[in-house]
Amino acid sequence: MKIKSLVFAVSGLIPALALAQPRGEVRQDKREVRQDKREVRQDQRQLADDRRDAQRFAVLLRDFDQARASGQPAAIASIDQRVQGAIAGEINESNREIVQKGAEAARSQSEVGRSRREVGRDVGRGQPVRAADDRRDLRDDRRDVNDDRRDARRESIDNNRLRDLQSQYAALAGRFDPPSMERKRAVLVTLNGLAAAELAGDHKEIREDRRETREDRREIREDRRQRP
Repeated sequence: MKIKSLVFAVSGLIPALALAQPRGEVRQDKREVRQDKREVRQDQRQLADDRRDAQRFAVLLRDFDQARASGQPAAIASIDQRVQGAIAGEINESNREIVQKGAEAARSQSEVGRSRREVGRDVGRGQPVRAADDRRDLRDDRRDVNDDRRDARRESIDNNRLRDLQSQYAALAGRFDPPSMERKRAVLVTLNGLAAAELAGDHKEIREDRRETREDRREIREDRRQRP
């Protein structure tokens, strides 16, 4: 008698469990949408910061050329200090971005694991339509994690390059002979190039995060349509 009661109790729970799982997925998707929006806002703030940095390095190069053409050692010495301060600020900002991009890559990897589990669950339940949708989500998540890992690697490379430029300029600061002045200018030109590349990367990052937001919203709609 007790066994029969247990069977009936478990049977009664099965529909509830089937309903709870998709709702749990929707809640997770909503959390991902909120995270996507936060990342877009972070990227937009980063874009504004990088625009200011690009303008600052452009002004430094202009001022350096003017001081060099007029032969003003005092003005050049002042620019040396400004350049070194700007590079130090860039390195600090890059350090923060390395942490941020590493966290984004970790979140993307977590989404890959969740999508993989959803595919396995759908196959086990005999739900081929949901399995096909979740396989597409898995492909999207794998692409996102590859993008985020690429961005993290690029930021690490840029960080090392900034540190190298910092060392180069520090060794030249206070020197006004023509070869040293030419090498200083080469460093400034490189810094301007890095700033321009950073702006291009910011625009690309915003496009990727907006695409992820659209994908997560699509998953929410699909989960609602397929909810038992």
